[in-house]
Amino acid sequence: MRKAEVQRETKETQIKVELNLDGSGKSDIQTGIGFFDHMLESFTKHSAIDMKVRTVGDLHIDMHHTVEDTGIVIGKAVLIALGDLKGITRFGHAYIPMDETLSRASLDLCNRPYLVWKVEFKRDKVGEMDTELFKEFFHAFAMNSGACLHVENLYGENSHHIIESCYKALARALRSAISPDPVFAGEAASTKGSL
Repeated sequence: MRKAEVQRETKETQIKVELNLDGSGKSDIQTGIGFFDHMLESFTKHSAIDMKVRTVGDLHIDMHHTVEDTGIVIGKAVLIALGDLKGITRFGHAYIPMDETLSRASLDLCNRPYLVWKVEFKRDKVGEMDTELFKEFFHAFAMNSGACLHVENLYGENSHHIIESCYKALARALRSAISPDPVFAGEAASTKGSL
């Protein structure tokens, strides 16, 4: 089983993440931010990763540290659980429609992190959460999981639909990328011989 447990403690946040890449989408998420919890539960369900998240952050200041640092720890946990990256499909992509919205995510688990983010919102907040924080999460996740990640909202009006479709697209793309590829069993999906 590809599992990891990662803890991070700073003066701003205390975070613990436990995950199992070979799960069934079970989630136990507590970050102190309702909408963020909802997005992480959706991510967990659609990636089929079992994940437990406990985040205590300095929400009396704002949500920035809580969201970014949670992305850091989830990304690190994914990278640790993947081990040497041998035998995985490596690439994944997904298009996710939600009512009037269509978003896509493409990723390469290549250990060369990068984020392309082409998502705009018509509102400054979804619930109590600043919409600018979603990019911070995706960036932190990409940088710490070693993923080259491209996320784009192709069209949409409702900010809730836009961001939820982005999380679901990441989840489905990641689900594909982490899947074992029998052709590459025991080998890295790379001409270099390693990732």
